[in-house]
Amino acid sequence: MKRIGQDFVLLAVFAALFLPFVLCGPLYHAYERFNAAHAIVMGGLKFAVLSTLGEIIALRIRTGAYGLKGFGVIPRMVVWFLLGAWIVVSMRVFGAGAPLLADYVFGTGGAVAASMQEGISAYKLLGAFSISLLMNTSFAPVFMTLHKVTDTHIMAHEGRFSCLFKPLPVGKILSGINWRVQWSFVFKKTIPFFWIPAHTLTFLLPASFQVLFAAFLGVVLGVILAFAANK
Repeated sequence: MKRIGQDFVLLAVFAALFLPFVLCGPLYHAYERFNAAHAIVMGGLKFAVLSTLGEIIALRIRTGAYGLKGFGVIPRMVVWFLLGAWIVVSMRVFGAGAPLLADYVFGTGGAVAASMQEGISAYKLLGAFSISLLMNTSFAPVFMTLHKVTDTHIMAHEGRFSCLFKPLPVGKILSGINWRVQWSFVFKKTIPFFWIPAHTLTFLLPASFQVLFAAFLGVVLGVILAFAANK
């Protein structure tokens, strides 16, 4: 019963974070203005909240509890803020460059790049897929490995906030990673079967929703992986 009560508390916190923006028009418009003016900072905040939430939910599914010694919610949020800001930058870079590359490769005379600012079309689908494919086959493996490094660092220091101020032993952590699992599952399965399709859908959305949806995907993947681990 105690854990069910904790589930309701989590749902209440989630509702308190997002319902005001749904129910209050002026608040939502203020969010849109701030998001447009400070996209990188806002992207970091979205990932700090939603990706950490995804990890918490995954922990609940795997272990049956929210609390785990060494989990380190605050350090994870700080790391996700920085990673989220990096993701926003990569989305901007690949979002601008990949459609141009698609136009060059397929000889579509700028139609793919132009379609990214319009409604759904075959050209926009090609552009969204191009962005997702390039981002997930170049940026994503580096990002995933870095996240593994930071996650290991936090756990090694038992989730203490002070771990954020300690040197990150990248070489030592990399030497201890199970690269067979990292390649055969994290890279070889989640990238083609989850991230490329999911991010194709992301880049079909209006630009103002793309980062938020990308952050939500972290929650979805965390839940999927948690169920898979239990199976």
